[in-house]
Amino acid sequence: NIYAAAGKWDDMLNIRKLMADRAIKKEPGCSWIEVNNEVHEFVVKDRSHPQSEEIYIELERLIGQMKVKGYVPETNLMLHDVEEEQTEQSLCYHSEKIAIAFGLIST
Repeated sequence: NIYAAAGKWDDMLNIRKLMADRAIKKEPGCSWIEVNNEVHEFVVKDRSHPQSEEIYIELERLIGQMKVKGYVPETNLMLHDVEEEQTEQSLCYHSEKIAIAFGLIST
């Protein structure tokens, strides 16, 4: 939402209210990865995959390595008015990171 990116939370809330009033729903973002000729789809904080436990172990390992190398999530770019810790967690468990972790444990 462009209003959220600009920090205009009231305008963002007005747009979301209009969307709700008109029954317009935002589709969640997702990421796909093809492994062994099979396409796997992931959304943020996804735990629906049969290998989710192994995926999250790999993701935690990757996040740890990234932080050691100086990675700091850019929480100011998040489009939600939520707590910093929750925002950081959403960025760390975003769908593309889950897909990459799955690709790494699968190849």
